[in-house]
Amino acid sequence: MTVGQVSGFRRRASAVALAAAALIISAPRVHTQTARPTWAWKPAIPGANDGQVHVLPVRGRVSMLVGAGGNITVSVGSDGVLLVDTGREAMSDKVLAAVRSISARGPIRYVVNSSERDDFTGGNEKLALAGNTIRFRIATDPRVSDALAKDRANIISFVTVFQRMSAPTGKVAPRSEDAWPDDTYSSTQKKLYFNDEPVLIMHVPSNTDGNSIVHFRLDDVLSVGDLIDMTGYPFIDAKAGGSINQVLEALNRVLEITVPDTKSELGTLVIPGHGRLLDQSDVAYYREMVAIIRDRIQDGMKRGLTLAQIKAEKPTLDYDPRFGRTTGAWTTDMFIEAAYRSLGGK
Repeated sequence: MTVGQVSGFRRRASAVALAAAALIISAPRVHTQTARPTWAWKPAIPGANDGQVHVLPVRGRVSMLVGAGGNITVSVGSDGVLLVDTGREAMSDKVLAAVRSISARGPIRYVVNSSERDDFTGGNEKLALAGNTIRFRIATDPRVSDALAKDRANIISFVTVFQRMSAPTGKVAPRSEDAWPDDTYSSTQKKLYFNDEPVLIMHVPSNTDGNSIVHFRLDDVLSVGDLIDMTGYPFIDAKAGGSINQVLEALNRVLEITVPDTKSELGTLVIPGHGRLLDQSDVAYYREMVAIIRDRIQDGMKRGLTLAQIKAEKPTLDYDPRFGRTTGAWTTDMFIEAAYRSLGGK
């Protein structure tokens, strides 16, 4: 190549570079997320909001009751009935009828509360009093306390759930005594052997500091309560020890427990607090959604943005058609604010 050809080549290369730079400078700002069109989320996931309680057989001994507020997990077998959560108080009679349709004679022996929210504990009193547990002593034995004199199922929860539903002596409790858990635990897990299978009740702080998840090991069904809401963004109560980071840690725990089957479908089945039945891939998607939104909020905080400015950037925008809410008890704005506060925002 001659000196003239080299010089011409360099001039052309410089011109191309300048043109490319001009295009970059004049290009509009690139946004990292946009709202997905409604059709992108189809098929729609229907909710059971017809005022009835529906029974979905899940696997083996385990069924799922839908329509009572929060989803209710039911284990039925030779030992009787175990419930994870009890739905709203107003739906208690319909929940009891649905349980009897699965197990006409088996007594309700245990109720496990995954959290203290009304969607999950509202039916405690009626459902526990409709059952009974196996006594070590007769009710007239002087060593039996007044609390054990009633025939009722045991209500199991992490200890902080009991503390928030009850009150110190002389104070007015938010719930009646018959609705309180009477079998609490404060370790990492509580174990039962019920209906011929191991049942693990595990403490996983997330929405609050008192969440429990329940694994029915032989049927390989995991009931996660308030941790997963497939109809909205996860509830976070920072005043009760909840945080978005704890929600993510708890979702990672669920992913550790669950095992996928062929092509990542089925395998361990997961019953969420609200919405449809899940498997591991659904949980992974939900976890990624929470992680992405958490990272966007954290990025705004690192850039010195206020809560109002972070909301204005719409960190949930691309997920809002699927999980967003502008009305009701838990809106998108409330979720962003709770996540922001739990990350140290003032």
